[in-house]
Amino acid sequence: MKNLTFLFLLFLSYPSFSQNHQQPYLNLAEAERISDAAEARARQDNWNVVIAILDNGGHLLLLKKMDGTQIGSVEVAQAKAKSAVYFKRSTKVFEDAVNEGGNRILSLPNAIPIEGGLPIFKEGIIVGSIGISGVTSVQDGIIAEAALKAL
Repeated sequence: MKNLTFLFLLFLSYPSFSQNHQQPYLNLAEAERISDAAEARARQDNWNVVIAILDNGGHLLLLKKMDGTQIGSVEVAQAKAKSAVYFKRSTKVFEDAVNEGGNRILSLPNAIPIEGGLPIFKEGIIVGSIGISGVTSVQDGIIAEAALKAL
């Protein structure tokens, strides 16, 4: 009977242990800090861009379109960020692969082979991504890299 009572109490307390462990995540304040750093880096060279920050499920947390940026960059920035979070790697990896003849990449859904999308990690776990669009892909990548240093 004691063993049965012990097992009952053990299983009763189990859900409370699992609920106390929280995975890291990207909160809005952090997304704003990253976005502000991206905007500051873009302004250094008078680059007008769109900054998209997604959570770990690919959902939009923050979108900023700097004055003068073409409208098409809104969707491109989001697509770059989505690619980075879905595949847990920089979109430059796909760009490099395509440039080296790996055209199969072009058939992968949500794989954007244009630099400017980066995953965001905390404690080794992906928590979101950033996508930049508006200038050249190399310049977009420079802005994205600078932005992640704010986290």
